[in-house]
Amino acid sequence: MLADLAVRLSGHLARLSDIAVATEAGQEDLEAERLVRQARAVCAEQASVARVPTVGQLRRLAWAVNELLERLTVLGCLREAA
Repeated sequence: MLADLAVRLSGHLARLSDIAVATEAGQEDLEAERLVRQARAVCAEQASVARVPTVGQLRRLAWAVNELLERLTVLGCLREAA
């Protein structure tokens, strides 16, 4: 169950990073650039983790998803987040 959640969060984070790159959000906004770098680092960390992630790793993934989602919404790269 935790591993499934980690896979889903990683997928969402990868999609948000792709959106940030495609819309060039990181080139226009330093905070977005920092969040994309952090998202990539968290995804890379997750890829190197054993089958069952820790609660801390899940929290880092969830935090990264939330922060990047909010930033991209503020920048107009996404419609308003639900």
